[in-house]
Amino acid sequence: MLKIESAELLVVRLPLKFRFETSFGVQTEKAVPLLVLRGGGLEGVAEGTMEAAPMYREETVAGALGLLRDVFLPRILGRTFANPEALHDALGSFRGNRMARAMVEMAAWDLWARTLNVPLGTLLGGRKEQVEVGVSLGIQPDEAATVDIVRRHVEQGYRRIKLKIKPGWDVQPVRATREAFPEIRLTVDANSAYTLADTGRLQALDEYALTYIEQPLAWDDLLDHAELQRRLRTPLCLDESVASAQDTRKGLALGSGGVINLKVARVGGHAEARRVHDVAQAFGVPVWCGGMLESGVGRAHNIHLSTLPNFTLPGDTSSASRYWETDVIHEPLEAVNGLMTVPTGPGTGVTLNRDFLPRVTELREEFHP
Repeated sequence: MLKIESAELLVVRLPLKFRFETSFGVQTEKAVPLLVLRGGGLEGVAEGTMEAAPMYREETVAGALGLLRDVFLPRILGRTFANPEALHDALGSFRGNRMARAMVEMAAWDLWARTLNVPLGTLLGGRKEQVEVGVSLGIQPDEAATVDIVRRHVEQGYRRIKLKIKPGWDVQPVRATREAFPEIRLTVDANSAYTLADTGRLQALDEYALTYIEQPLAWDDLLDHAELQRRLRTPLCLDESVASAQDTRKGLALGSGGVINLKVARVGGHAEARRVHDVAQAFGVPVWCGGMLESGVGRAHNIHLSTLPNFTLPGDTSSASRYWETDVIHEPLEAVNGLMTVPTGPGTGVTLNRDFLPRVTELREEFHP
């Protein structure tokens, strides 16, 4: 049984080691909400991937904190659940806010796996000891800088290069990269920056042997993606517009894409992520694990999820040292030759660096029944 005896909520602020530009704007630091659930002398930890402003999807850090304090944690504190799925169901009556609900559900999965003394990936049904890793590269000042940063990461062994693009900066970096690296697995991510009026620009990308074009159209759209997919040879990858297994089924039935970027927090946690994985597998469509500039807590959850069998494309679980001088966990999560080894300890296999956390913590609250 899974008893939730107490909870701890933290918000830490971590400076990025580089300037990360996407079609949303420029990011140089990350506010990271962390949730700790305790029971039976153990603790499970999860990370919120929402941003300060509703740019990726509609959720925000401030909104998530309010819901956790006032709604979600009071619903579970002091209660005993048969398993994490039962806890997931206890929050199932609440609409939307999947990233905030995922913090609770994912922390429960970590706690449950530690209670059973097994790795989280094993509990989820994973089969891999290592997962393939790609890298996501932000918008660079020019084509030469793009080729240079791609070269550095190709030399580090990453097995997929993803370039962020936006209107006015799409064909140029892709063409320069493909000319310099004819054989690499190359993708682009538009973060919803285009419309069907840009079809000609997106069709131009068909010439560069991309594995997929990720989320070119609106964050909440499936219908226009289906129309765009009919006009392109390159598969579309759905990201923001897939928030559940139902969305996955509808998008694939419509022909809105041929690849799914599966972000566990976006879909509400591990239970729904497994359902998304299974629906995509039933359609014969591959999935890969997307990233949201996670700290080591979220990165470890992503790595364990990626051990499921239909994760057949490299994910965004690149080395933590790319992003942070010091991570919030003790254990290094580093890719070697494009492979990330799955942590082998109970749960996520990582532990909070309690000595470092006070230096970056902006908020800390304790909750009891």
